[in-house]
Amino acid sequence: MEILFVCDPLESFQIYKDSTFTMMREAHRRGHTIAVCEPRHLSWERGGMVQAEVRCVTIHEDTPNWFKVHSTVYKPIKDYSAIVMRKDPPFDSEYFYATHLLEQAEREGAKVFNKPRALRDHPEKLAILEFPEYINPTLVTRDAEAIKRFHAEHRDIILKPLDGMGGMGIFRVKEDGLNLGGIIETLNRDGAQTVMVQKFLPAIAEGDKRILVIGGKPVPYSLARIPQGGEVRGNLAAGGKGVAQPLTASDRAIAEALAPILFGRGLLLVGLDVIGDKLTEINVTSPTCFREITDQTGLDVPAMFLDALESAVAAATSSQA
Repeated sequence: MEILFVCDPLESFQIYKDSTFTMMREAHRRGHTIAVCEPRHLSWERGGMVQAEVRCVTIHEDTPNWFKVHSTVYKPIKDYSAIVMRKDPPFDSEYFYATHLLEQAEREGAKVFNKPRALRDHPEKLAILEFPEYINPTLVTRDAEAIKRFHAEHRDIILKPLDGMGGMGIFRVKEDGLNLGGIIETLNRDGAQTVMVQKFLPAIAEGDKRILVIGGKPVPYSLARIPQGGEVRGNLAAGGKGVAQPLTASDRAIAEALAPILFGRGLLLVGLDVIGDKLTEINVTSPTCFREITDQTGLDVPAMFLDALESAVAAATSSQA
């Protein structure tokens, strides 16, 4: 296959932990042709098709010079066997526009994973609202007084912006309510910005678990991201320690309930975040932790992803025939 990865600049990759790198490396090992572009390289003009300025690359092992560009072309992206959208958050206006260009490419015959419409329909903080039976007490609001009432009821809460990533902008307010007003002002900007508020889960001490779902099937291991040094955030970007561990019974129950639903909507790869036995986020833009789980358990997560991608492309090709 010829696979086009829509992603961040390759020069910015930290390959010791980058999941997109592991996907590319596995695809290269299987003999697939690898091409890359950034969302800014996508374009469309009436009378034509969605095109991109694309770098064709070869992938090497874990070396500083891990990729080599051997040509640059400008061509319709529907010509690729598969397009893998792996642009990291934030899900800003430009990301939103990129999904529309990719959806137009789908209308022209492109096979895009994850499906662009599904990316738009599953904002990573808000997608959990569809599954209230799996989440802890949660409030989504712009109303400062509603947040204060939620705190009065639950006493120990977490507040976070809807567009954050890597643990950015997450605050904990304990029973004393210390600085709650200031945190609300910071996050909701005098009612201009919506905030998510959740009851604090003490199980965060055991880790914020990332459960990968690939091709509608849960990966047997999660990566528990454990807060360090007095932090309340387990995110690896916030200094959390990643520990791979087998799925618990509740992890598996959540993943198996959501997997067929999300896969049926065109989400080939999903990252479920679970604290204790509660679902906290559904990550669809660029789920990570491939490398950590593979390195710690020996389970080849990139191979699982390529198996699923090859199967999905074959199924899509068959349905188009």
